[in-house]
Amino acid sequence: MSRIKLLLDVVEGMRSLADSLQAVADIMTQEEPAQDMAERSGKKPKATAKKVAEKAEPTEPESAPSPAPAEKPLTLEEVRGVLAEKSRAGHTAKVRELLIKHGADKLSDIDPANYPALLKDAEVL
Repeated sequence: MSRIKLLLDVVEGMRSLADSLQAVADIMTQEEPAQDMAERSGKKPKATAKKVAEKAEPTEPESAPSPAPAEKPLTLEEVRGVLAEKSRAGHTAKVRELLIKHGADKLSDIDPANYPALLKDAEVL
């Protein structure tokens, strides 16, 4: 194998690693604020008025229809995490093809409205 090919493989691996680390860091920072504050103070978080009211109310029977939960929009970090997994699984070239198919050279250039379609295409890999 030529040196250039080896270097390109190293660069590709580093990019994949960077994407994975970014996804992990993003997930950790999303979960950290509430936990971090409670750990620093050494106290349990105070119950909000809503939580207190929920505890006081009797629960409804399971057969009662509940409204469908609102679909939350996908974030760049979520999409990056899925694509990074696909890339680590050996589908880096196909992931790049998907990005180009959706109109960008890199994930951050893709319109967030296209994230669901991109993830649907990535599931096939």
